[in-house]
Formats: sequence, C-alpha cells, structure tokens
Amino acid sequence: MRHHRLLVPGAAAACLLLAIPASAADATPGAPGIGDSYYPSYGNGGYDVSHYDLRLRYQPKTDRLEGTATIVADARQDLSRFNLDFALDVSEVLVGGKKAAFKATGDHELEITPAAPLTSGRPFTVVVRYSGTPSKVVANGFTSWLRTPDGGIAANEPESAWWWFPSNDHPLDKATYDVSVTVPDGTQAISNGTLQSTSSKLGWTRYVWRSNKPQATYLATLAVGKFDITTDTTANGLPVINAYSKDLGDNAGAARASVERSAEIVDWESTVFGPYPFDALGGYVPNVPTGYALETQTRPFYSPKGFAKGANPSLIVHELAHQWFGDSVSLKDWRDIWINEGFASYAQWLWSEKEGEGTAQELADYTYASYPADDPFWKVEPGNPGAENQFHDAVYDRGALALQALRNHIGDKDFFAILKGWAAEHRYGNASVKEFVTYAEKVSGKPLASLFETWLFTPSKPAAAQARAAELSPAKAPVRPKSWQRIQDTHSAHGR
Repeated sequence: MRHHRLLVPGAAAACLLLAIPASAADATPGAPGIGDSYYPSYGNGGYDVSHYDLRLRYQPKTDRLEGTATIVADARQDLSRFNLDFALDVSEVLVGGKKAAFKATGDHELEITPAAPLTSGRPFTVVVRYSGTPSKVVANGFTSWLRTPDGGIAANEPESAWWWFPSNDHPLDKATYDVSVTVPDGTQAISNGTLQSTSSKLGWTRYVWRSNKPQATYLATLAVGKFDITTDTTANGLPVINAYSKDLGDNAGAARASVERSAEIVDWESTVFGPYPFDALGGYVPNVPTGYALETQTRPFYSPKGFAKGANPSLIVHELAHQWFGDSVSLKDWRDIWINEGFASYAQWLWSEKEGEGTAQELADYTYASYPADDPFWKVEPGNPGAENQFHDAVYDRGALALQALRNHIGDKDFFAILKGWAAEHRYGNASVKEFVTYAEKVSGKPLASLFETWLFTPSKPAAAQARAAELSPAKAPVRPKSWQRIQDTHSAHGR
C-alpha cells in the first residue's frame, strides 16, 4: 500500500526552504578552537558530534595503526569548512559521501573543506581514512600514545584522541562510540563500554566495543596487548571486565587485589552518589612505565606503579567516583577541573570513613594543619588553578577540604542530597564550578558564595577564624589518619 503525503502550499514552501543548502557566500569557517580558557586550540566550533564509528587495524610489532573514522555530526552554523583535532597522516576525507579537500595545520588540526557548504541545523557525516605510527607522533611537544612490550595504549588527560582518531577534542562535545579493532591472533584489544563481539579470520581477531552513553574524547581509550582478562557481574547485573598485562611482575598481585574490588566499590558509591550512570565497569593495568591513573569511561586506566607499595583500593575509589564526577557530569571548561578532582578525592575521604581509617573530618583537620601558611600549596586556587597547576595536590586536597567545609556548614542531610542531586541533574551533560555553587545554594537554602570564595578561590591559607567557621580544628596538631598516605599516593598517580 502506498501512502501519499498531502502538503498545503504553505507547508510545501516551508519544506523547500528547509532543503535549500547554504550558499558559499553565507557560509563561514568553523572556529579552530572551542573557546576553552586553558586550551584555546582544543576542540572546534561550528558543529556538534553525536557518534564516532572507528574501524581500526593495529600491528603491535611495528606500532602501525590504520583506521577509518566515520563521524556523525550536526552543523551549528553554515559551514564553508571545519576542523578536526588529529595528528596522524590522512589519506582521504569524504563529507556526505563526496571527496573533500583537507590539509594539516598546526600540530593537531585537520582542516576540511567540503565540496559544498554545510547548512546550519542539518546532520552530516565525515569519513576520514588515516594511518601512522602513534608513538612517533609529537604534538605540543609530547605524545599521549604509550608503548608496551606487546602493544600500545591511548590514555591521557586532557588529550589523547589525536593519536588514534580524529575528533572534536573537548569535553563539551560528548558522543557515543563504536570501536572495532583488528589485531593479530593472541593479542587483545580493549576499549570502553561493552564488548559486542569477537571474530577471527586469517590470523587476525576483531574486537567490537560500544559506548552507548555520551563520552568525552579524552575518556575514550584503546589498549592493545596480551592481557589476562577477568569477567564478572555486579549485584545489579552490570558486566565487569578487568584486564592485566601478563608481564606486570611484582605489581601483579597488588594490582589485582585492588582492581578486582571495582564492583564492590561501585555498589558502595551508588549508595552515596546515586545510580551508576553506565552499563559496564572495570579497569585495566597495562605494562607501562608511567605512574598516573585515568578515569577512562567505564574502564579506568591504571599504571602498575600505582600498586608498587601494595594494594590501594583508595585509588580505585577515586577513579570510579569519576564515573559520576567527570565522566557523566563533565566539566564545561578545563578551569572547572575541581568538579572532577575535588569530588573524586572526597570520595576517598568517605571511603576512609567507611573503612574506619580516618573520618572525613579528621582528614580535613589534618590537611589544614599539614601545610603552613607559606607553603605553595595554598597559592593554588582549586576553583581556577591554571593549566600549569591543573593536577596540583591542592586541586585534590584543598578541593576535598572545600567539600568538607560545605558539609559542616549545611549539614549531612543537605550535603548528601546535593551529591546525588548534582549527579542526577547534570547526568551525561556538562557543568561548571559556578553552577555547582548555585545548585548547592538552591538545595541548602543558604548563601554560599563566601564559603566557596574562601576555600576554592583564595590564593592563601584560610585564617584560623575561617577554619573554625568551617568546623575545622586549627589550634591543635591532629594525629595523621591511617588512610592519609594512601590518598597522597593517589595524587602522585595523577601527575601527567
């Protein structure tokens, strides 16, 4: 049966108007940066990505990566050209199925000129074919691609995508992902989300992963190597996938004793922060020489050195807390890093309280007492630390201290309602420090600007009177909580 749509003249005219493409005269280039205050060249303007489909082939022996990225996006203006952030060699670009002109500019910009201008408000698709040796590619003076004895890893912050897929590389533009990776038989490929399938042919195995919730580009990860993989499910039925390089040496046992607690920790964090926001979880520990960890979405990355002193579940608590604070609720601008790190650090204080290794109050007292007024620690403002101090200890410790000051000021009922409500209200979106202050004021019914100015935006140690007002104990030298050193070890695991 055929169906015919009857259009009245006015409606038909409107449809014709919608279909008129942008003219070359009206179209303008998209900005080569999204406007971040710390990293003005990161991300791009003029469009918004909704999905990345990545089909990759990687040879561990040579570190050779070949890929085809299909990017689904919507134009936000009439576009004569637009940029992607990328640093590998590109052989072909198609926009809407037609060949497009392209050229590399700077050290991580791919400038694309479609055959015809793109119309604002309409979807378009970009296909990029590329290849390269990621570990040999240097952008902004460094590489975010980590080589291992049997493969390679993409995991870094605030950027890692440039070395393995073209993107709009800023947390403001989150998208869903399908990542399909072909590697030699006997080698595994690990990424975010759920494993959809594996298949083998002619000596190669393909792994297909899917992330079905919005994900920032720096939270996308790829790990290729020879792993020992464990699988399980949480009490709520979520799949848990953990992976460990087979050559971790003396750190292997401590790594497992920590990462294998991921399901337990997520179940506990769900009682504090609300429902877990994704459909999979886990972690992976590759044999890399780095010392940092990263909250790559659903599957955090851990360096073996994070477990050199033994098991450290507090590190797991931190990275998994980021699944709510940083991954689901992502920052709007990199100066808003406190809404990631302050909250994940405070999760460690709450875990310490739960484990009987020091209450959050004791950790706050000890933090305040540990740094004299002339210590550089107090010069860093957690609410706007500057790009050079983005991962400074103060962002973590002063960041958590600010939350304890808030908790003491408004009481536990409102404080824990704020933690859950904030994560729910901004779920899968972006937010700023300023918006958190406004939200906390709304829930508590109290003016809080002065409190946050003191603890987040003052480049000096709050005076004893201000500490007492926050219910800290500035007059005494508190005993160091048992959890203190393990939490400090976590901070060192974030120095990138």
